[in-house]
Amino acid sequence: MKDTFSRRGFLHWAAAAPVLNHRPATAQQAPARYEPQPVFPVERRSVVALLKGEERRKLIHDTLQAIDDQIRPLLKRKKYVVIKPNNVSTVNQLAATHADTLRGILDYLAPRFKGPVVIAESSAGDTMSGYENFKYPQVAAEFRSQKVSLVDLNDEARYQVIPLLTPDLHVQPVRLAARLLDPDAFIISAGILKTHNTVIATLSVKNMTLGAPLHNRPKETPRWNDKRKYHGGVRQTHYNMMLTAQKMAPYWGLALLDGYEGMEGNGPASGTPVPHRIAIASTDFIAADRVGVEVMGIDPNWIGYLQYCWQVGVGQYDLARIDVRGEQIGAVRRTYRLHKDIERELQWLGPLNEIPPKLG
Repeated sequence: MKDTFSRRGFLHWAAAAPVLNHRPATAQQAPARYEPQPVFPVERRSVVALLKGEERRKLIHDTLQAIDDQIRPLLKRKKYVVIKPNNVSTVNQLAATHADTLRGILDYLAPRFKGPVVIAESSAGDTMSGYENFKYPQVAAEFRSQKVSLVDLNDEARYQVIPLLTPDLHVQPVRLAARLLDPDAFIISAGILKTHNTVIATLSVKNMTLGAPLHNRPKETPRWNDKRKYHGGVRQTHYNMMLTAQKMAPYWGLALLDGYEGMEGNGPASGTPVPHRIAIASTDFIAADRVGVEVMGIDPNWIGYLQYCWQVGVGQYDLARIDVRGEQIGAVRRTYRLHKDIERELQWLGPLNEIPPKLG
């Protein structure tokens, strides 16, 4: 796509941009011309816990405890728990779910659910190497009574196929991990507050929708990677994530966002730490991510895939219909420095110029 917008143009368009509730102050501005309209309005209210603390494990436990009344009715219907970490990197701890985050979740589950618990990921690299590097086997050993196991979704190689868009807006198949579509599982997304190199911010929805696509088993040939099919254009990425969320959302149980140490700058794998010392949790993934975007100081109008998910009824993105328990958003808001490619990322907000607007 032609690079239409200069930084001066971004500042010009920001003055007239539509707003969802309010616009946090940020270092960057955007040509926001997209005003979302709900297709399937989300009228229900959602509850989000937002807590701060100085010890990660306890902070995670207490954040889940704050919405215990929301979690328990869903948890008791399920046969086992799946914890989906965010291990976009298998070597950089800042980019990956911390072992103490898992401990905090398991501390919460211990008196409420006797297991089994599966920690399951489809890392872009070698999932099991990441588990070793981040000391997940030690966590499983500590919580042996909860029957904790570690699964590489790529090696498990069970999947369901959904149709998504190619870079040319044609149809292509993508394989999603079947375990993340299991009606018997209570699925927990253990995500992180991070900036992103394509969709501005990665939180719980991004953790699930890009964690589900599989790639070839270790040492398997020919090599293939369905995660790459999401990176065919910034506009298609947002839309394909929404389509994936529509497929997965009926199976989602709990969104947990670890902001004890977030990532800013060139996320999701190469950014720098933000000692934010907060955590967020909700049974509504869209609502959790909306609060996450707010506390990162990012304009909520910029996150296309979350806007799309709200428009099609996946969850609540309207802050006026979200009840926050714990801290006030404004009291814990930080302004995260965004990715160096933020201007190109934000072009999804503008017009699509490759195809003539009128034919026939």
